[in-house]
Amino acid sequence: MEIIDSIIEKTSQKIAKSRKTTKKLINISTITNEFQEQITRVDGDIPADLKIINGERFLFISYEQSRYTHGLHKYPAKFFPELPRFLIQRYAQKGAKILDPFMGSATTNVEAMLLGFDSFGVDIDPFAKLLAKVKTTPLDEYELRVATNYIIEKIKEYKPNQAVEYIPSFPYRDNWFASFILDELSFIKKVIIENLQNDIKDFFLITFSSIIRNVSNADDNCTRTVVRKRLHKQIYPSMALVKFVENLLLNQYRMIEFSKKAQSNQTSIIEYDAKNIALEDSSIDLALTSPPYVNAVDYPRTHQLEIYWLDLAKDSLLELKKLQIGTETVYKKEYESLRRTGIDIADSVIEKIYYKDKRRAYIAYKFLADMEKNLQEIYRVLKPNGYYIIAIGNNRIRGELFESWRYLLALAQRVGFSIELYFGSEIIKHFIKVKREERINTDWVIVLRK
Repeated sequence: MEIIDSIIEKTSQKIAKSRKTTKKLINISTITNEFQEQITRVDGDIPADLKIINGERFLFISYEQSRYTHGLHKYPAKFFPELPRFLIQRYAQKGAKILDPFMGSATTNVEAMLLGFDSFGVDIDPFAKLLAKVKTTPLDEYELRVATNYIIEKIKEYKPNQAVEYIPSFPYRDNWFASFILDELSFIKKVIIENLQNDIKDFFLITFSSIIRNVSNADDNCTRTVVRKRLHKQIYPSMALVKFVENLLLNQYRMIEFSKKAQSNQTSIIEYDAKNIALEDSSIDLALTSPPYVNAVDYPRTHQLEIYWLDLAKDSLLELKKLQIGTETVYKKEYESLRRTGIDIADSVIEKIYYKDKRRAYIAYKFLADMEKNLQEIYRVLKPNGYYIIAIGNNRIRGELFESWRYLLALAQRVGFSIELYFGSEIIKHFIKVKREERINTDWVIVLRK
C-alpha cells in the first residue's frame, strides 16, 4: 500500500529529527503569574538539591513526557517524568526499593528503572496494569525490529472482512466506530494475536490500543467517552492502518531507547489495591505516587474503548468503577446521612457540600476514608525513616474548594507520619477537557516520613 510506505518515510524523518533535537537542559528563573505572585520556574531536569521552602510554588516545564516508554500511550492526569525523577534522586539511596501504590501509567516505575532502582507498582485497573507492564519491560532491539517489519508487511496486505471474528461486542460499539474502522482495527488485532507472543505481543497490543480513541467517533480530549458532533471529527478509510504503522514506528524507537538506557530490569506489578498491598512489613524505602483526585478522572470510563478492544472486560464496567479510589459509583443508602472523617478542616467542607448535594458529600468523604487506609498501608510497608511522597491537586465540589492535600496532611499525621516538606507544582497543560471552575491548577507535593 502506497499510503503505508509514505507514512513510514514521514515517520522515519520525524524520528531522525527528534534524535538531533533531544537534549538535557536546566534553567531556573523567577516569574510572576497572572495574580502577581512570585513563582520559581524550572525548565527541564529538576536539580536534586533544589532549595525548597514549605508552601513554595514552582512551575516545572517538562520536555520528556513522550520520551522513552513514557510516550507509548496517552494517559490522563499522569506525572511528568522530571518530577518523580527529581524526587527519587532526592530521597532514595542506592539500593532502595521504590513503590507506587497508584501506579497508573507507571511513570514512577519507568523513572526508577532509568535511575537503576528496583520498583513495585499497584493498580486495580487491568488496563493500567497491562500498560505499566509493557512500559517497564525492556525488549531486545533485533527481535523488536524484526517483528515490526513483519507486522507492517502484514498490514500492507489488508483486505476488508478478513477478521470479523476479532471485532469485540460491547455496548454502543457501532456508535463509537465507523464500520470500516471496525474492520481495520479487527484486522490489526488479528495480525498481532496470530503472529506474536509474550512481551512482544503485549507491546504491539498497547501500540494498537494507542490509536483506538483517535480513530473512534469519540472526542479525543475528554475523560468521558462521548461523541461530539459539533467537533466534526474526520474519520476516513485506512485511518486505523496508517495511525497504527505511524505509532508503531514511534513506539519502536521509544522502546529501543528505553531498553538501552534502563539500569534496572526489575519492576514488579503486584496484586490487590492501594488499601491492601501484597508486600511485607518494612520492605520499602520510598513510596511515591499521584493518586486519583476526588470527583475527577473516571479511568475505566476514559479507557473503556481500549478495555473492550483488548478483551480486558465485557459488558458493564460498573464493578471496576466501584473499586477505584475517588469513585463516583456510590449508592443512595450510603449517602443518606452526613459522614465525618474526624478532621475538622475536611468535615466543615464536607458538611457544606452535603447541604447542596448529599451524594457528592459522600464521594468526598469516601475518598478521604480510602486514602487514610492507603496511608496506613504505606506506613506498614515502609522501613523506619522511609518516605511517602504524594502529588495531589485541589478541586471544587459543588462550588466548595476541596483542599485534598491539606486533609491528607492531617490524616497522615493521625496515622503516624511526620511532615517533611510540601510545595506546589503549577499545572500548565491539561490532557483532558475540564470545566474552568473545576480545573485543578496546582498539584501539591507532600513529603511524609515514617
